[in-house]
Amino acid sequence: MKILIPGLIKKMPKIKLITFDLDDTFWDIKRTIVNAEINSRKWIEDRIERKIEWGTIDDFLKIRNELIKDNPALNYDLGLLRKKIISYHTQKYFRNQKDLDEFIEEAFMFFLEERHKVKFFDDVITVLEKLSSKYKLGVLTNGNADIKKLGIDHMFEFSLSSMDVKSNKPDQGHFVKAKELSQISFQNTLHVGDHPVNDVYGARKLGINVMWFNLNNLVWDIDGNPPIQFKKWSEFINLLEENYGS
Repeated sequence: MKILIPGLIKKMPKIKLITFDLDDTFWDIKRTIVNAEINSRKWIEDRIERKIEWGTIDDFLKIRNELIKDNPALNYDLGLLRKKIISYHTQKYFRNQKDLDEFIEEAFMFFLEERHKVKFFDDVITVLEKLSSKYKLGVLTNGNADIKKLGIDHMFEFSLSSMDVKSNKPDQGHFVKAKELSQISFQNTLHVGDHPVNDVYGARKLGINVMWFNLNNLVWDIDGNPPIQFKKWSEFINLLEENYGS
């Protein structure tokens, strides 16, 4: 009599740590940055009592690329990059460096306040509150949003920006540092973000579990294995439990 041995059933890993991207994952960054840019430019012009020729978006990108070429650290140091751009447009209106430096710092702080005037996507806060009672949560961002300024820091164990790791996702810096801080393996970590390369691909290639916040119904074309995806935060917890258990 033959005894049939059932095939092994793949067991999904137990998730202990969930890391999140911020911009375009918790809020719409385009609207936030456009508003911050408009208000900051007005603030600068009001302060120096001059109308400034800011140029087109192509002009902005050209200036940005030239600055980064001169100093590659500006790729991840967005604060210094912003200050350099402010200086580029305003330095001719100042007679001495001390006054210019003080003005740049004030203008940057104004921009930073405006940059934090975000509108969270529906259900983000509710979901985070529920998750924080059960999992360790962390933030991995290429941007410079501060979870303390946003009033959500109490739900997270840590927050890592590109400045903290001197690199941008999809490079491994954020993910490796999160593992180091949490002492939780990649196998027991889930990363959630909107960017197919920076978030999903970057995490996946290290063996981290992923869920893709795909608000705009993009087509997954990186490989033949599309990730678990969702477009409403109200769907997240059910999907998490269906795929990784409660």
